Amino acid sequence: MSIATVNPTNGETLRIFDALSSAEIEEKVQRSVAAFAVNRERSFAERASRMTRAAEVLETRARELGRLITTEMGKPLSAAIAEVQKCATVCRYYAEHAESFLADEPVKTDAKQSFIRYQPIGPVLAVMPWNFPFWQVFRFAVPALMAGNVGLLKHASNVPQSALAIEDVFREAGFVDGELQTLLITAEQVSALLDDERIKAATLTGSEPAGANVASTAAK
Repeated sequence: MSIATVNPTNGETLRIFDALSSAEIEEKVQRSVAAFAVNRERSFAERASRMTRAAEVLETRARELGRLITTEMGKPLSAAIAEVQKCATVCRYYAEHAESFLADEPVKTDAKQSFIRYQPIGPVLAVMPWNFPFWQVFRFAVPALMAGNVGLLKHASNVPQSALAIEDVFREAGFVDGELQTLLITAEQVSALLDDERIKAATLTGSEPAGANVASTAAK
């Protein structure tokens, strides 16, 4: 299946993208590792400032981004704009609450002091579906970035421009290049990323076969 924007109302192909080469994927993975070294050292306040800015960008560009969603997957414009606005809401929510969610949790043991600490782990690969092209990504990306991680997005092949627009929103908000990157790749190229030890976690929303495939590859 090609990576392309196809008008769902008439089948017209509006734009086609070439899948990334192995060398291009490697460059992006390296960039994500470098970006992780930056984001993990930021304070929650620094991350929250950028995430609040992301919310502002989404709100300012809601109609433009909503129209892009409609063009790529056919959602009514009002619903598409509402989806973008919902993404702004989740940005503000985690900007406000992530620090308390990830605060150390005291644990009663025989030791003088014990606690659970949540620490960032690194690049997270997300395989996302087309039906909520912005929301499904933001519900993963926002908490991941606020926790100090970085993201690599393999979006559905029919919403490539939405995927690139999401990357642009985070860049415009002040996250450094590499903290949230879109990978324009085919489904067949995902397994190599799952085998890459630099990818520390994977998240998927999709069909049962897609989930089973990701799970079986990650378990190897």
